[in-house]
Amino acid sequence: MANQNKRIAAIDMGTNSFHLIIVEVKDDGSFTLLDKEREVIRLGSHKGQDLSIISEGEMEKAIDILKSFKSLADYYKAQIRAISTSAVREAKNGKDFIEAVFNQTGISVEIIEGKEEAELIYRGIEKALPLKNKKVLCVDIGGGSTEFIFSDNGKIIFAESVKIGAVRLSKKFFPDYTLTPEAIKQCSDYVEEQIKANKNIDLNSKFDLCVGTSGSVNSVAYFIQQKSYSNFKKSLNGYKFSKAVFDQINTKILNLKTVAERIAIPGMEIKRADIIPAGMIILKKIFELFLIDEMVISEYALREGIIVDTLRKAG
Repeated sequence: MANQNKRIAAIDMGTNSFHLIIVEVKDDGSFTLLDKEREVIRLGSHKGQDLSIISEGEMEKAIDILKSFKSLADYYKAQIRAISTSAVREAKNGKDFIEAVFNQTGISVEIIEGKEEAELIYRGIEKALPLKNKKVLCVDIGGGSTEFIFSDNGKIIFAESVKIGAVRLSKKFFPDYTLTPEAIKQCSDYVEEQIKANKNIDLNSKFDLCVGTSGSVNSVAYFIQQKSYSNFKKSLNGYKFSKAVFDQINTKILNLKTVAERIAIPGMEIKRADIIPAGMIILKKIFELFLIDEMVISEYALREGIIVDTLRKAG
């Protein structure tokens, strides 16, 4: 009876958006979703070089979002666990931000390192898809970083975080969100350099399954689904797309120079139209470097990993 009516609220404070899921945990350790929220914020993207400063406006918006998340968690009487990733761990004023969050919301935020972020993402994916007896490459393209996890029958061989994300690279290569062939090439070359610079990532890993999750990857899957209404599913979990189909979508989007042109694509989320090219460039390079033929979607990622980890720590 220990877990009966136990409720957990997991908050993933990402660079591009904040996510909340509230779950009810069953006696067997499985959980069911009670509620979820997502708010786009773009943390660390308005001031300074790279993602180095969280502006006052961003701080205020973040605190407003977290107050609303806390109200929802309190309504469900759920225990809150909040984790911040790339933007907060890199920001010069990250600790001031965490302190302000605690003082104004009562939420204690954990800042985790990239490797731990990658491991938690894997724990979420493991709950969403059958990975037993398989060698699996997992990829999570976020706003500030991209996580790479390789596992063999559930054992993590490497879990690494690389500072390439859709918000970060948009800021670096497409500051006005307008595409040029030169900037696209520079961005693509930079992505390759950053991935290859991490010696723990084995580009020659042989895998049975490649799993993609989070914003940019999910957006690609939505675009592909929009082209094929007969195959439209409410849930993306387990949805597959090939490199050939991805290449078609990628070429189409990277040929659209402005945000206004990209917003017109069926399935395009208005708040992602500015940063999606950078996400696509990262994903294309990953397909090339790892020789991926097909990617499978996991709807679970970091926030579900937070739930799994919280339950594990509670014994």
